Amino acid sequence: MQRYRGKKVLIVGLGKKGFALINFFNTLECHIRVTDIRPIFDLNKQLKRLKKINPTPQLTLGEHKEEDFLEADLIVYTSSVDPYLPQLVAARESGKEVYSEFTFAAKFCQKPIIAVCGSYGRTCIAMMIAYALRMDKKNIFVGGTSEEPFINFHALPNKDEIDYCILELSPYQIQGLEFFKPTVAIYPNLDETMIPNRYKSVGEFMDTSLKVAKLLGPDDLLVANFDKLATNYALRDLKAPVYWYSRKSFVTLGVMSEVQGTHFHEHRIHSNINYHSEFKVSKMRIIGQNNRENMLAAITVAKSLNLSDASIQSMIEKFPGVPNRLEFVCEKNGVQFYNDSKSETMDDLRKSLESFKDPVILVAGGKDMEITFERYQEVIKNKVRILVLVGECKEAMNRDLGDFTQTIIVGSFDESVLLAYQKSRNGDSIVLCPGNPSTDVFRDYVEKGNYYKKLIYQL
Repeated sequence: MQRYRGKKVLIVGLGKKGFALINFFNTLECHIRVTDIRPIFDLNKQLKRLKKINPTPQLTLGEHKEEDFLEADLIVYTSSVDPYLPQLVAARESGKEVYSEFTFAAKFCQKPIIAVCGSYGRTCIAMMIAYALRMDKKNIFVGGTSEEPFINFHALPNKDEIDYCILELSPYQIQGLEFFKPTVAIYPNLDETMIPNRYKSVGEFMDTSLKVAKLLGPDDLLVANFDKLATNYALRDLKAPVYWYSRKSFVTLGVMSEVQGTHFHEHRIHSNINYHSEFKVSKMRIIGQNNRENMLAAITVAKSLNLSDASIQSMIEKFPGVPNRLEFVCEKNGVQFYNDSKSETMDDLRKSLESFKDPVILVAGGKDMEITFERYQEVIKNKVRILVLVGECKEAMNRDLGDFTQTIIVGSFDESVLLAYQKSRNGDSIVLCPGNPSTDVFRDYVEKGNYYKKLIYQL
């Protein structure tokens, strides 16, 4: 990357990945300009943050000027930017180097890459794989997201010691993908109902989504969900061998002699990759059908990489979940705490509650969105033993839901956690699942989840 030192670099998009690019190219002493189509009054937070960067990049806001693109030596755009933006097309036609942030980072990455694709479940699978690799004493980088852009790998002081890069690829990132050659690719699903607006048709979405799988060679590996993708013949016509995983038993399905991979059979997880392994699931911390399905994907990858069975079993028993998404926090005096602060809609709340076998103590409430809650009376009645309500919408929730379980209204978030714990008994689960936005008191669901965990540790 030293050949870009001192060059004129144009960064398209001033989001989290845009800031990561600014920081990276500043280390190369590049002359940086940032362009963003959003007007200046929509970027107040970003502009305050920019003032703290030295040297501060030049800015073009509210429009994309073609001269900015044609004067740059290198153009890097973030995943939120359409790769067929007219100014990007003009720059390519004039011979400029144009890359997506993900492609630019991939071009110079010499480490084995594990690519997690699909419509949903990517973060959970990536973090599970990372957990298993760490249990096996491997050094890893996990990224590809807004929270940890891929370009940050190249800023690591110990990047030469990294054994694997585990990367999430959204449908947006795949669309502009070049110079990418993963060692392992994972496809948990391809949901045609979740097509981003940027795609013109289902066919274009499916062809683009499978682009990573088609890049695999005979020495690479594809891991796919048998329950959802076994009928997708595009995955069967590849150069790379395919390892399948299923929540069902390959024996019961009658495909044991045909399929190599991981499945659930007779209350245990079995895998016949490289050699037969069995894993116990009785002490698994994570809950929910989707999470357990993601666990099967991670085990399949771990087995394909020849990780030890002990490391995989440790991952099964100790992985706490993705932060703020049905995350297991800890157990105190026989009471388990879960943090699901990301569930900021009532539909999300319902799905989360249905993941629990027994009724829970639920801490819910947040910003008043002036909605009614009658549709959720049944799930509250069946899945909630005690309902603790807090926040702007607590009175509205109490009117619609309060008669369907024991309900308590509190004045502060601190009080809600303390009271939930006081009302608990051995074997209970206390779950923070707001069902409403957290911005009545907190900056966002992340701050709310972190504060919840802080309160738990102080109990």
